[in-house]
Amino acid sequence: MADEAKINRIKELNVILKKASEDYYAKDESALSDREYDALYDELVRLEEETGVILAGSPTQTVGYEAVKELPKERHQSPMLSLGKTKSREELADFLGTHEGVLSWKLDGLTVVLTYSNGELSKAVTRGNGEIGEVITPNAKVFDNVPLKISFRGDMVVRGEAVITYKDFEKINASIYSDADKYKNPRNLCSGSVRQLDPKITAGRHVRFVAFNLVSAEGADEKIMASADGRLSFLDSLGFETVERVMVTSQNVADEVGVYEKKVAGYEIPSDGLVLTFEDVNYGASLGRTAKSPRHSIAFKWADETAETTLKEIEWSASRTGLINPVAIFDPVELEGTTVTRASVHNVSIVRELKLGIGDRITVYKANMIIPQIAENLTKSGALTIPDRCPVCGAPTEIRALNEAESLYCTNPSCAAKQIKTFSQFVSRDALNIDGLSEMTLEKLIDMGFVSEFSDLFHLDRYKEKIVNMEGFGEKSYSNLYESVKKASKTTLPRFLFGLGIPGIGVANAKVLAAAFGHDLEKIRHASAEELSGVDGIGDVMASDITAYFSDGENNRRIDDVLKDLEFEAPVNNSEQNLSGLTFVITGSLEHYENRNALKAEIENRGGKVAGSVSARTTALINNDAASSSSKNKTAKSLGVTIITEDEFINTYLKE
Repeated sequence: MADEAKINRIKELNVILKKASEDYYAKDESALSDREYDALYDELVRLEEETGVILAGSPTQTVGYEAVKELPKERHQSPMLSLGKTKSREELADFLGTHEGVLSWKLDGLTVVLTYSNGELSKAVTRGNGEIGEVITPNAKVFDNVPLKISFRGDMVVRGEAVITYKDFEKINASIYSDADKYKNPRNLCSGSVRQLDPKITAGRHVRFVAFNLVSAEGADEKIMASADGRLSFLDSLGFETVERVMVTSQNVADEVGVYEKKVAGYEIPSDGLVLTFEDVNYGASLGRTAKSPRHSIAFKWADETAETTLKEIEWSASRTGLINPVAIFDPVELEGTTVTRASVHNVSIVRELKLGIGDRITVYKANMIIPQIAENLTKSGALTIPDRCPVCGAPTEIRALNEAESLYCTNPSCAAKQIKTFSQFVSRDALNIDGLSEMTLEKLIDMGFVSEFSDLFHLDRYKEKIVNMEGFGEKSYSNLYESVKKASKTTLPRFLFGLGIPGIGVANAKVLAAAFGHDLEKIRHASAEELSGVDGIGDVMASDITAYFSDGENNRRIDDVLKDLEFEAPVNNSEQNLSGLTFVITGSLEHYENRNALKAEIENRGGKVAGSVSARTTALINNDAASSSSKNKTAKSLGVTIITEDEFINTYLKE
């Protein structure tokens, strides 16, 4: 068995090196120097050779992306049966009787079976219908954490769940412009990602594999194979990520379920319950199976707390894509410890399926104890009228069928709702940074006709008297807004590019793009997709989105208009980049800089890096309270990292 400490170090190095590469190419924020990266890379190579363990996505491996026309099918050696289910904690105790069990998360993703031969991943197959699955071996090889090579040389079969965390789900959905194209939940996204015909797409989705069962391991220690927890611990030692679990008996299983129940709302991976398995594998196997389920395990499903209430109204909420989402408003009810008054109904199809009508009695619950949903309509009046006019601009609406569901859309391309989000990004902190323009204020300005173009933001003085008299405004608010707009007229090209809302262009990519074309907007506007995709971190899809944006005549007209009111600051000259190769961490309050972002900008403009946490690679921790007992100070002291004040930073690093 490979040294567990070395396995853990391999996992740690994979995370560090992959993050460093991602930060360098996509965010321009890598905290590692080339020398530090190379040293860690060499250490990883050595440990992989010593242990025989190589994880998927390891920086030492180059995995090709070979697309296929369709996924081949394969029959499982034995049917993958569904587990019996219960929502009763008492039934879990009865299930165990006098035996020990292993209680673990029931993860909500896509079940995948991995086969290893002579220490290498040879095949990956989805559960499919339980008897026949799809072969997704090339895709599994680009999961974030699957071991491609392991130290165990016997034939081995592992079952686990392919999952996408809530955090990665939100990031991916945020990058999708159209609301109609966004994924409904992490499970749907994971299923689509795992079953892609092109592994390159899978690789960008950050799919993780969490093992929950070692099915077989030819030649493995019999004692290990006789224990459910022992099998998972064995997988841990081989470099797998295994499901979180705890040993239980009939005496404490209900209490442990309660522990998981408290954790589920903050758990990073979607979970729709728990799984209880007999610790004694041989005993579990001796119980046999029913026609549908094995008897060695049982699934515990969260008992959704439901409440009955009255539907008061349906609020139709318009978005920048024109999609108008129905939201149910009902009398307040208590669910899972919180007061709930509204729930998304998602689309017109669900409205019709539930046969909703104002005044209907409905039951509501929190899906997975988190998201409010309508469970059932007890009245089913079906009296709700789908609006034929947009609630924001009054233009006609239309129902469109997308992704097998009908949704309501505003047909007016100039609808104010479609513009609010666009303007909101343009004035946001990382873009033009115009204080005083919240979405609510922007909505008022757009509704009153004061703002319809980016350039209008710089000519609000035309409407001074009316703005001063707006609800929530006044002379002081207007004056502050005017000064903020005036200050924003001097900006940088990366801020401007991010503010335009070009699909895929975030803060980091805007910096990369500007630097690659010498901070020349015209070069970017006229660049070909080939030229753009040649920029580190941009890629083919993003390049296509950029060229599409700048080939649109209306976009270019709006840009030309607002450029008359803007002045781009010149990028910092390379000769001033005296902090190149240095990494700082900032904490605590500041005296000389307006905020941490201002100090961060100073460091980055001089070629340095700013990290979020202290590590052995940190040059210095900037903290005006060097004697504080903060976690960052403690970490810095334990690692021997210098702690300096703001004044010391200025005097030491910013000298001419």
